[in-house]
Amino acid sequence: MPEPTPPARPFAARAQQLLDQLAPAERLALLHQHAAPVPGVGLGPFRTGTEGLHGVAWLGTATTFPQPVGLAATWDADLLERIGAVVGTEVRAKHAADPTVSLNVWAPVVNPLRHPRWGRNEEGYSEDPHLTAHLATAYSRGLRGDHPTYWRTVPTLKHLVAYGNETDRSVTSAQLSPRVLHEYELPAFRGPIEAGVVGAVMPSYNLVNGRPNHVARELLDELRGWTPASLLVVSDAGAPTNLVTGERYYDDHVEAAAAAVRAGVDSFTDHDADPSRTLAHLTAALERGLLHQADVDRAALRQLELRLATGELDPDLDPWASTTADDLDLPASRVLAREAATRAVVVLENDGVLPLRPGARVAVIGPHADQVLVDWYSGTPPYTVSIADALAPAAVVTGADTVALRSRTTGAYVDAGADGTLTAIAPTAAHHDVTDWGEGVLTLRAAGTGLLWTGGGWILRADAASVHGWVAQESFRAHRHDDGSVSLQHAGSGRWVVVQHDGGVLVADAPSAATAERFTLRTVRSGTAGAVAAALDADVVVLAVGNDPHLLGRETEDRPHLRLPESQAELARAVIEANPATVLVVVSSYPYVLGALGDDAAAVVWTAHGGQELGHGVADVLTGVAEPYGRLAQAWPEAEADAGDLLDYDVIGGGLTHWYASRPARWAFGHGLGYSSVAYDAIDAAPGSVRVTVRNTGDRPVDELVQVYGAAPEHRLRVPQRRLVAHRRVRLEPGQATVVALDVPADAFAVWDVTRGRFVVEPGRYELHAGPSSADLPLVAELVVDGEPVPPRALLGTTVRAIDHDDRQDITFAERTRELGDALEVTRARRSGWVVFRDADLTGVGRLELSVAVGGSVRLEVRDGRSWRTVGSATVPGGGRYDWSTVAVPVEPVGVVDLRVVLVGPVRLAEVVGRT
Repeated sequence: MPEPTPPARPFAARAQQLLDQLAPAERLALLHQHAAPVPGVGLGPFRTGTEGLHGVAWLGTATTFPQPVGLAATWDADLLERIGAVVGTEVRAKHAADPTVSLNVWAPVVNPLRHPRWGRNEEGYSEDPHLTAHLATAYSRGLRGDHPTYWRTVPTLKHLVAYGNETDRSVTSAQLSPRVLHEYELPAFRGPIEAGVVGAVMPSYNLVNGRPNHVARELLDELRGWTPASLLVVSDAGAPTNLVTGERYYDDHVEAAAAAVRAGVDSFTDHDADPSRTLAHLTAALERGLLHQADVDRAALRQLELRLATGELDPDLDPWASTTADDLDLPASRVLAREAATRAVVVLENDGVLPLRPGARVAVIGPHADQVLVDWYSGTPPYTVSIADALAPAAVVTGADTVALRSRTTGAYVDAGADGTLTAIAPTAAHHDVTDWGEGVLTLRAAGTGLLWTGGGWILRADAASVHGWVAQESFRAHRHDDGSVSLQHAGSGRWVVVQHDGGVLVADAPSAATAERFTLRTVRSGTAGAVAAALDADVVVLAVGNDPHLLGRETEDRPHLRLPESQAELARAVIEANPATVLVVVSSYPYVLGALGDDAAAVVWTAHGGQELGHGVADVLTGVAEPYGRLAQAWPEAEADAGDLLDYDVIGGGLTHWYASRPARWAFGHGLGYSSVAYDAIDAAPGSVRVTVRNTGDRPVDELVQVYGAAPEHRLRVPQRRLVAHRRVRLEPGQATVVALDVPADAFAVWDVTRGRFVVEPGRYELHAGPSSADLPLVAELVVDGEPVPPRALLGTTVRAIDHDDRQDITFAERTRELGDALEVTRARRSGWVVFRDADLTGVGRLELSVAVGGSVRLEVRDGRSWRTVGSATVPGGGRYDWSTVAVPVEPVGVVDLRVVLVGPVRLAEVVGRT
């Protein structure tokens, strides 16, 4: 007999018993991130949130894996599950050493990578929400563990929803039509939740359709409707306060806190470890009747269920209770880190220079030649292996200029003392390496010690191994004066560098360049000249360029553009001119527009910042020790304009991502080369499955990722021109052919039906395409699907939400009330706008009643052939934003027509209903 399915909420009754033993004040205290102990019932101190995006972060040494965008390039769910298991085990190990380390892990990030300029691109998986869900489910399963009752850790999905810009991230409102919401944004969340491998969700800072996500009750109810299990909702840091101070959505913090709890937020991440203000606001909300004890109890109960699931009160039953600090940095974890770093490497172009010829003289050049960088959510790796380390022996040139700086005040040179303090008192020139990361942002490294200049303590020191910190302290800007001298600005503080009169110490203290110290800068060695010399002396060049994850693109800062920094691009041009046998290795958190560099290099290879084993991962692929495995989970655009507007979330209307893009990408979603060639010989499709015959036509083994995409070229709606519906990895030896069977989900061709608020597969002719990428699909099979027709939209007696329209112009989505519903209004700076309801059935309708607010007027039109005919209009009475009223407009019962509602002036529209 099959094993019985464990209950969806195995700790529900026990959590209720615990709750019943708590006083009201003790229950309320559970609603802050840092919850006080309740010894009487055995509860110790607790907090939500340990960062575990690609390894345990901020808690000292931990195994560090590639960034998620790199992990996604493996397309390997089994690998991600194994990585999640290591990260979960190391969280447990940290918890064993320090019980305040939370077993509630704030990962994974499942926001689809809609736009490559997003500063947090590195944290997500893919531009495809379904692939994101597939990989995030696997990673979460590893974090969760395989015990049916107790969880190794409790993963938290971030960030609900439509979060993809750092520019004004707390006040921008993503515009989401129902189709974009349900077809593109929500699937990435739905997969892990329905799989039962996550126990929490974090709303995002931004607004959607005018409403902050931290008070979006309908969105949170939607998620909770996907699972019978308990789902804790934790706020993002500072978001509750921002409801008042930044978004100005509520007038006071009491009202805002109450609204968040009513919407379904259970834990406030606010004011760091101090819960007093949050608890004061919630207490006042109870006293004012804005909250009821049942609201508090519901939130507290969810937290108690989560804590019980981690075995907090059952150490004898907890299968992971024996985990100790000895489980950190295990040999097997190091092996897995190398496997992940290797599989994440993507070969984008190759004219035959790869794999590298054995015995070839190699020069490793560029800013990423000899260093491995970490990002904000990285842990502290136990060791790192750079590309130069892994390819040794090789000539190594970073491309940085080596300079000497002489103070015009002291007449002496800048040097670092024994403790790293920078002074301008050296009688002879000390050397510093300057790296230009673009947009005028520089890092300076004391050549003698290899340590970066930093200004985090006002006094400048050369004592940092890498750029780090919430506000990076290791970056500078240079200003050249008319007399040729240079002044330096510490970017983190905005202050300019001066030399103290007593002791010559460099400090970041001046308010402007005019009052800053002036230095004479002498270039001792040209980085480009050194790179060219090394390139000329090598058989092949590995040129490692890319970004620093803390600069010019990260949390709080979107990228300024999609191009390589000009200094790196010029370095690449010089090196390629000197030695055309150059492999351009891009080490980055995101795609670039490479232009001619992508054509001129002999090969182009990409890897995300790959954690502690970055160098081995790259070298294993370049040398052919490992066959190339990675495939892009995010397309690289041909031109910057192709990516669209950073703040445009309408992937359908904006033609965004490979689903809707009008121009082909430079390197498409799914693209990645191997060292062999594969022929796609045949495809055989049936409902629910497809069989693809592939053959290795080369002389090396290949790890082929067979991809199947769905298309609906005759669909009445604008649907994705290609959508990934199945994929499977297959290993092929030289000359080997095989038939790859793939399952195609029943909803592969589903669209969101706005007339009935659900997914539907409509009848018609569909296609399945197979190939090695979304842009290379040599095989196609046709399917005729009976499906479910979408009937005309009945208006008589039916309330139709205005947001459920079919087309629009100059319309903005907004909130109907502060807490519930959607509405439409004319886009700012436009006089009027309109929405269309196609196939609206006016049979039996004598008038349309419209829910409206604010003022202005509405006009109803129906389509006659290619033109529109006015059938009625009404003036909207004035009032406040949420003062909704009903206006009735007489219409003729003309049957099924296209109906257009024109809004003129400040009018807001929420609903339309037909009456006799």
